[in-house]
Formats: sequence, structure tokens, C-alpha cells
Amino acid sequence: MPGRVRAGRPRECGQTTVEAAFGLPIVFLLVLLLAQPGIVLYDRMVMASAASEACRLLATGEGDATACVDFVKHRLGAIPQHDNFHVHRGGCTWEVMCEGGGSADRSRVVVRTEVRPLPLLDMGATLLGLVNERGNLVIEVEVEAPTRASWAQESLGGSHPNDKAGAWRDES
Repeated sequence: MPGRVRAGRPRECGQTTVEAAFGLPIVFLLVLLLAQPGIVLYDRMVMASAASEACRLLATGEGDATACVDFVKHRLGAIPQHDNFHVHRGGCTWEVMCEGGGSADRSRVVVRTEVRPLPLLDMGATLLGLVNERGNLVIEVEVEAPTRASWAQESLGGSHPNDKAGAWRDES
């Protein structure tokens, strides 16, 4: 007979719906909590890779900082221009500083940007004081490397490698 309940078996029609109503927001929040560190980690990896390659470029070149900055910004194109990866609205927030290289003993590259926190997490980041005055997280990577290996620097006695390389020509 339709609509009749068998004896000994209670009706559980709405139990799954109620469980989903409680469980889905928790799962959504967990995904958000895992996504933000993933985004920041991806940004830092790309920034660190670009900065280390720029240090190598400075060390092997004549220390052209403009070419170094252009190189780093080209490499940073791998990061999506979405505010949750890199704030691009209202002016690009990439800051690249290249120092040293050429005749200097060390080369140093600093890359900085801003990232907008994901929804719901922005309130927590604000309460914890992790954001700047514009409500964005600031990510900074600094890479510093010697221009020459220590054994090469010692053998040069502090002079520029080009001076040593051309010294044999002057002796003849």
C-alpha cells in the first residue's frame, strides 16, 4: 500500500539533507583555508626562481640593473594577473630591485608584490594584522649570491676578472 511505513524501519528521508547542510560549509571553509597558502606558495616559488636567475644574470653580466628588472618582470608573467595571485588593478604592485653584479662581490635581487586574501579569510587576516593598509598580503622574496665562487675570489686577490684575463696580453 502506498504511503504505508513498514514496521521496524523508521523513515530517514531528510537526514542526508540535514547532514549536508551542516557539512558543506565546513568543507568549503577547509578548501579556502588550503587554497590561500597554495596561492602564496606558488607566488613565492615563481618569485624566488626569477630572483635567483636574475642574480645569476647580474653575476655573469656587467651588472645592468635595467635588463635585470626587465628579465624578472618577464618571468613574473607566469603569475596570473588576478587580485588573489597578484594585485594588478590600480597599478601593478610588482617591485623589483637589482643590485650588484659585474665588479661587485655580491648580487642581490628583491621582488615584492601584494596579494588580496580570499573571501572570508580577509577578515581573519585583518584581525591578525597580516595585511597592509590596502587590505592586501605583502609577499617579498630576497635572493643574494656571490658574484664569484670563494676560491675564484681568493685567487683574483680582489681585482676584476677581466683585468686578470687580459693581463697575459700586456706582458708580451
